[in-house]
Amino acid sequence: MAIVLPNLPYANEALEPYIGAKTLEIHHGKHHQTYVTNLLKLIEGTDLANEPLEGLILKSVNNPDRVGIFNNAAQVWNHTFYWNSMKPKGGGVPSGEIAAKINAAFGSYDAFIQAFKNAGLTQFGSGWAWLVVKNGTLEIMKTANADTPIAHGIKPILTVDVWEHAYYLDYQNKRADYLDIFFNHLINWDFANANLK
Repeated sequence: MAIVLPNLPYANEALEPYIGAKTLEIHHGKHHQTYVTNLLKLIEGTDLANEPLEGLILKSVNNPDRVGIFNNAAQVWNHTFYWNSMKPKGGGVPSGEIAAKINAAFGSYDAFIQAFKNAGLTQFGSGWAWLVVKNGTLEIMKTANADTPIAHGIKPILTVDVWEHAYYLDYQNKRADYLDIFFNHLINWDFANANLK
């Protein structure tokens, strides 16, 4: 399976005014592309050259000789998942199976949002906040740098990128404002419901 930069599931300007076209142009077209380019260079001519992306992650996690492969493969995967965790006219209170599971796991939508936002705010430095299924129950987790739930056998449902390049052009150092926008206007509940299946 060829490792390529996937197209965004919407146009660069589709998330405006919440995330600007310039942010997506740089974040997707430069940052995400660089992870793809670096990964292809790192695996070229190795026993991992034909490995699918998930296989590269699982075969390089916790391997000191393959840190570069892990970081780039996981970032390619994480970013693709993040693009799909958002949609134009997204956000707000969910419906469907995800709504019931959120209420069961967190007690209320508001408690869930507070927990998810807190994970994003308290992730020191660069990383990710995730909604995942662990032992059959929804949980919030955060990962540093390139780390990803799939490297630990945990199923992700949604993610928000809290690396500064995800929001700095639009929100400068106001990570809390970016997270509020993500929850209120961007989160893709259709994607979350699909991931529960």
